[in-house]
Amino acid sequence: MTEIATTPVERVERVVIRFAGDSGDGMQLTGDRFVAETAGLGNDIATLPDFPAEIRAPQGTLPGVSAFQLHFGDHFVLTPGDQADVLVAMNPAALKANIGHLRHGATIIVNSDDFTPRNLKKVGYDDNPLENGSLSSYAVHAIPLTTLTVKGLEDLEIGRKEAERAKNMFALGMLSWLYSRPTESTIEYIEKRFAAKPAIAKANVSALRAGWNFGETTEGFAVRYEVGPAPMKPGRYRTVHGNTALAYGLVAASVQAKLPLFLGAYPITPATDVLQELAKFKNFGVVTFQAEDEIAAVGAALGASFGGSLGITTTSGPGVDLKAETIGLAVALELPLVLCDIQRAGPSTGMPTKTEQSDLLLAMFGRHGEAPVPVIAPQSPTDCFDAAIEAVRIATTYRTPVYLLSDAYLANGSEPWLIPDAASLPDLTVEFATAAEDGEPFLPYSRNPETLARPWAIPGTPGLEHRIGGIEKANGSGDISYDPSNHDTMVRLRQAKIDGIAATIPDLEVDDPDGDAEVLVIGWGSTYGSIAAAVRVARESGRKVAQAHLRHLNPLPSNTGDVLRRYPKVLLPELNLGQLALLLRGKFLVDVASYTQLRGLPFQTADLVEAIEGMVAS
Repeated sequence: MTEIATTPVERVERVVIRFAGDSGDGMQLTGDRFVAETAGLGNDIATLPDFPAEIRAPQGTLPGVSAFQLHFGDHFVLTPGDQADVLVAMNPAALKANIGHLRHGATIIVNSDDFTPRNLKKVGYDDNPLENGSLSSYAVHAIPLTTLTVKGLEDLEIGRKEAERAKNMFALGMLSWLYSRPTESTIEYIEKRFAAKPAIAKANVSALRAGWNFGETTEGFAVRYEVGPAPMKPGRYRTVHGNTALAYGLVAASVQAKLPLFLGAYPITPATDVLQELAKFKNFGVVTFQAEDEIAAVGAALGASFGGSLGITTTSGPGVDLKAETIGLAVALELPLVLCDIQRAGPSTGMPTKTEQSDLLLAMFGRHGEAPVPVIAPQSPTDCFDAAIEAVRIATTYRTPVYLLSDAYLANGSEPWLIPDAASLPDLTVEFATAAEDGEPFLPYSRNPETLARPWAIPGTPGLEHRIGGIEKANGSGDISYDPSNHDTMVRLRQAKIDGIAATIPDLEVDDPDGDAEVLVIGWGSTYGSIAAAVRVARESGRKVAQAHLRHLNPLPSNTGDVLRRYPKVLLPELNLGQLALLLRGKFLVDVASYTQLRGLPFQTADLVEAIEGMVAS
């Protein structure tokens, strides 16, 4: 019997893959399924979905290209990767738009069926790059994915158009074979998703298997690859997107607070996923209200808080503009409210599917009058869960609106999440006001001596009647007051209440192994992974670099000033024009060096390494 030759397997530490095609080619689904398969093998993962704002841009054009990049390895993965090792391009537009994201010598797998003269001309190719030698520095595999998919499904009772749509599953099967990924979870997912359309389910499963078999039988690949599992804490894991983790955190917080959750929201990219996810949790008492506009959404959420629920509203930058007046009202009423701002590139409509950290100053000061609001920011997709719980803790404890600043990179990105033990979650139980037994009048603006929070009184409770509204209230009684001294007192009390939160948040931790770093790199929010990766590289080259990352931005941790003054040089990378740098310089009079970028993308590690090297050299 003749033995069938098997493709040799090479063990690698890490791989960066980028799937790209038209918006309708299913690249986001393909990437998500590859991530799920990879997570099942225990690899650490970071992802970067990169898609256009248009719902359906013209087919085969550069503005319509949708891409999904993932980085997985046998170690702690911090970023989606600077440059891809593999590009799967479904058409000429996908190739042209993404060639700049590849490292020298990368593998390019293209759907050669789509490289027609018409499609090449549409994106500005004078001749076919698969034939003119312009890709000679890459390992190119021109594969007729559409033809192979249709041929593999010719025995099924579906039309050619439906068969062609399954080419992303063919590509997924081929890549799963190439990188030794299992496909069982994807088959289960397809059968569940298309349970009502068994013919479509069968077609996609067949295409997936055909892609795997093509990899197994073709002689086009000299080697296949294997990436071992990463060391992780024991426990139960699942992959999770940032918006999903945020929704789970809000539900968990409502359970821990023993409060019904009410979400008032208006759909807006990239925050809509939170609304859609929370709508699934009616069994936890969650009520979701899709309002007619942003103003109605936040007004309903604040009304829910007044009624004794956990009021939440979600939006992005343009919606924050519209919600500002009601947030100021929540400051005056001193009621808990959580505003989740999933930041995106602006101004105006800007680049709605691209990431940016440009709403910090808006969250800090974007209201008339002295209206201080706590601000916190998660550092990774999974950290959105913990940040949501912390936002609810602050809002309910201090009776204040709270800003949670996520962004599009965190919202759409995914990573493995160690599902926490419910017993480990904090007790957020809220005590509502009760009528005094001795008949003393209710004072709605009396203060808790520790938190300065006023009582949370459920409307309709006998003996707890009180006035609400935006006009200034008298301290204690809550009566309308135009007294100048009272207004001064109330403004200072509201500010002191927010300042006092610093006593309940952890000190700013500094990662400085030897304690003698020359440069401190400090950041906030989604820049954590890029900064950590750059610091790791700089240390490997012998540089003495410390890192610190802020979650609480208002108030700042009590030791922030001491940390900044400890280092001769401080570098602050931000995806804006230096908003936190402005605040730190003004508050602590420290010469913070700002390093900024506004490209709608996260920082590349190499760029930050260069900035760190420059700081050390200076």
